[in-house]
Amino acid sequence: MPALSDAQISQYHRDGIVIAPWGLDSDTVSALRAKLDRFLDEQRITDADFVPDIIERDASWLEYATRPEILDAVAQLIGPDIIVWGSALFCKSGRGGKATPWHQDGHYWPIRPLATVTVWIAIDDVNRENSCLRVIPGSHAPRKSFEHDTDHSDAIVLNQVIRSEHLQTSEPRDIELAPGRFSIHDVYLIHGANPNHSGKRRAGMVFRYMPATSVFDRELARQQVREMGVLDLSRRALHLVRGTDRSGHNDLQPSNI
Repeated sequence: MPALSDAQISQYHRDGIVIAPWGLDSDTVSALRAKLDRFLDEQRITDADFVPDIIERDASWLEYATRPEILDAVAQLIGPDIIVWGSALFCKSGRGGKATPWHQDGHYWPIRPLATVTVWIAIDDVNRENSCLRVIPGSHAPRKSFEHDTDHSDAIVLNQVIRSEHLQTSEPRDIELAPGRFSIHDVYLIHGANPNHSGKRRAGMVFRYMPATSVFDRELARQQVREMGVLDLSRRALHLVRGTDRSGHNDLQPSNI
């Protein structure tokens, strides 16, 4: 299997994100597009700008989260003991696709220590025109969660928006991906996306991976719902997909992976 080079691993640690120099093959991408269409139809989802918990809705999505070409890259960044704890679709229509505000994922993730990565996999061509992921390179470096404000506007996908004074680290970078290619970004990286008015769909899926040395704290998740009004993660299923639960405190889902 291919591997991230030393230079690419250094780029990840410097910028908080790296694009893998390989991706899913064309047959897998075709199957993935067909699966996406079936899934949206079966789930009767009409607003697919942000669809959380796709593995909970349909466990067969775990097949893509555990592809060796993805897990091998993740293992180079967080170690050999890996838990999949989150999944989502970002399927922005070409007209009226909502913006994703500048934010940090880890601001409301109940993982301690907060060490995790997100893999963003392109299903369509994803570029500036149709609102690709945008990041602030190096914004992860302080290793802290910055202050966010709550915004319930219908024009944005998430309700947690980072305060503007935290956006001055560097110029935003567009993360353009061909179908099947994927990026990996750090939990503290500031990122977002513009609204999609291109007339072209922009579909991608994300999987969240934590090292099994960390603990998914369900009581903290419930506290965050009460205090911050964020998505309730307290019932999120945890799938050990490589290695062992080094922490010994994660209640894992039975898995035949």
